[in-house]
Amino acid sequence: MIHLDVISDPICPWCFIGKTRLEKALEKYPAPIFDIEWHPYMLNPDMPPEGMDRRAYLEQKFGGREGAASVYGQIADAARETGIEIDFDAIQRTPSTLDAHRLIHWAGIEGVQNAVVDGLFRAYFQQGKDISDPEVLTEIAAQAGMDAQVVTRLLAQDVDREGIRQRAAMVRERGVQGVPCFIIDNSRVVQGAHPAETWVQLIDQMIAPPSEPPNEPDQA
Repeated sequence: MIHLDVISDPICPWCFIGKTRLEKALEKYPAPIFDIEWHPYMLNPDMPPEGMDRRAYLEQKFGGREGAASVYGQIADAARETGIEIDFDAIQRTPSTLDAHRLIHWAGIEGVQNAVVDGLFRAYFQQGKDISDPEVLTEIAAQAGMDAQVVTRLLAQDVDREGIRQRAAMVRERGVQGVPCFIIDNSRVVQGAHPAETWVQLIDQMIAPPSEPPNEPDQA
């Protein structure tokens, strides 16, 4: 399989859309194409642990209510076209994602990253849950097959907090300024939530057998 690094933040709607579009493309292929590993990106690295009111956050970020409504109206349309129903009205607070990224990291150790990332996206965008809440994170972990008691204990400690912050900062230092960002085989970067058709074209190019060199003419 081809290694695919995905840089993402679980409160980024385009990351949810991008993941879904990639998975739709992969449905075309009978065998797994990518070995996927998720990496942290923090849209709001300075967000306080308790988060902030969602409406105040959006108006601050997009210059007022109308700007926020316009941007998120376009996102909702793109999500719906992708087959995702996002309930923005259910989201009351914009959380810090530090602990969510810690959970994704631990899920990688146990081989269930994809299930945990799915759970985070669904909880936040479709159920309006606070994904900085330890109880919510533990529930997501348990549904993915992780040990709830172990996750609860880890979340109550500072395990991997600084490591996640450093990894997220390093990604920015290396030039990633937006997500989702996909890095294929540590060599090719695909930035943004591209349509499934774009992924199919790209994958077909990658898995196509190499063309044989033309036969040399016989020498007289």
